[in-house]
Amino acid sequence: MKIKQLNILLADDDTDDCIFFKKALDELLLSTHLTVMHDGEQLMQLLFNETIESPDVLFLDLNMPRKNGFECLSEIKLSKKLNQLPVIIFSTSLEQEVVNQLYQNGAQYFIRKPSAFSQFKKIIQHSLALIAKENISQPTREDFVITVQNSLIG
Repeated sequence: MKIKQLNILLADDDTDDCIFFKKALDELLLSTHLTVMHDGEQLMQLLFNETIESPDVLFLDLNMPRKNGFECLSEIKLSKKLNQLPVIIFSTSLEQEVVNQLYQNGAQYFIRKPSAFSQFKKIIQHSLALIAKENISQPTREDFVITVQNSLIG
């Protein structure tokens, strides 16, 4: 059985976080292709480009220049072409009101960026395992936030 290569899109303006993400993917030894965008306008131009294949999953930072993650998520979920794209919000903040709004706006999962690389790697692995199941329906509100604790369970 051939394992499908995951086409991953990361939208994050923090260079260090992008390096961490790539390093985590490399260490997980998964078949992946990573594309990185550093601002929301570039991201949306790429996603609406008809000649480019849609990614399997988008990891989206909330605080980006030119167009933030909230605006990008809204555009994605309003688009017939993109509304089935699993969007995992990736942020340093964990404000309950923000998390609730993201859930209501159709994000697939929410990850608070951990500071320790080992935790970062476990959360990336767990979130990709969830996406690889090809279940694009949104989880229950209780399962929306991926933490180190629930990534160890799965």
